[in-house]
Amino acid sequence: MLPFNPATAVRGPKHVVKRGKTPVLAPEEARAILDAIDTTTSIGLRDRALIGLMVYTFARIGAATTMRVEDVYVQNRRLWVRLHEKGGKAVDRPCHHNLETYLHAYLDGTGIAQDDDGPLFRTAGRGTGILTRTPLPPANAYAMVQRRAAAADIATKIGNHTFRATGITAYLKNGGTLERAAAIANHASTRTTQRYDHRSDEINLDEIERILI
Repeated sequence: MLPFNPATAVRGPKHVVKRGKTPVLAPEEARAILDAIDTTTSIGLRDRALIGLMVYTFARIGAATTMRVEDVYVQNRRLWVRLHEKGGKAVDRPCHHNLETYLHAYLDGTGIAQDDDGPLFRTAGRGTGILTRTPLPPANAYAMVQRRAAAADIATKIGNHTFRATGITAYLKNGGTLERAAAIANHASTRTTQRYDHRSDEINLDEIERILI
C-alpha cells in the first residue's frame, strides 16, 4: 500500500459554465411585448424601436443608447444601423424588415428624422410625453422594459440583455449558425455567444415532463 495517493496533485477538469444567466423570452412573448406597445405616442414609437433594435441586431443596450439619428441610414435601398460597440468600434448591420418598419415609424412619427446629430433614443419630458434631446440612459431603458413586460403579462423577470439573448436564441433555433450569431453580436469568441443560447431549455423541460407521477 502506498503511503500517499499519487493522484492528489492532479487537478480535475475546470468546470466551465457555457450558459449564461440572462433570462430569455419565447418568440411569442417577445412578440406580445412589441404588439402591446401603444404606438400612437412618441414614447411608444421609441420603445418599440429600441426593443426591436435589441432583438433583431443583438445590440447591447450601451450600443443602442449611444446611437445618433445619423446612425440609421439607407444603403442599397435597405435601412442599416451603425452600432458603436465596446472599444469605440463601429459595427454596421442591415435591418430586419420588422425593425425597418419600427425605425421608419419612430423617426417619421416623432419628427426627429432630420436631427442627424441628435441622439436616436431620447428621454421624454416629464408630464408632456414630448421627446427631449437628452439620450435615454440605460437605467431608464431597463425601467421601460420592465413596464412593457408587465403590460404584456410577461412573468419572466427580464432586463435589457434579455432581448439580445432572445434574438440570438431565435436565430439559432431557425437554422442560424453559432459562428454567424457571434459575428452579428460582435462577440470575439463563440464561447461568449453560447452563454446567450437557450435552445436547451426546451429540451430540458421536455425531459422533466417525462416524470409521470
